[in-house]
Amino acid sequence: QLQASGGGLVQAGGSLRLSCAASGLTFSNYGMGWFRQAPGKEREFVAGITWNGGNTYYAVSGKGRFTISRDNAKNTVYLQMSSLQPEDTAVYHCAAGYSKLGSRWVADYWGQGTKVTVSS
Repeated sequence: QLQASGGGLVQAGGSLRLSCAASGLTFSNYGMGWFRQAPGKEREFVAGITWNGGNTYYAVSGKGRFTISRDNAKNTVYLQMSSLQPEDTAVYHCAAGYSKLGSRWVADYWGQGTKVTVSS
């Protein structure tokens, strides 16, 4: 399973670090991703990282502000978010083994989500 944490309420311009701890899977076998879903909107990709951290990928919305990283020794993936804006408000989910199937994001494992609220 995947357990996300680190969400909360932050003012615009602030920072948060999300963590996602994995258990019950061979973490280092999986590419990991962060996704978010705002109320009334579809789930969207935020950032991804390959199994060994060698490559990272970002949505345009987070490029330059968000940094994804992982520690395979701790079975944990992180999302460092800075310069947060109200439009970043969403529930953030981590995922293992994600891919896009048609218009939908699918994954072998999804975390339960951690809520991020950015006030203006």
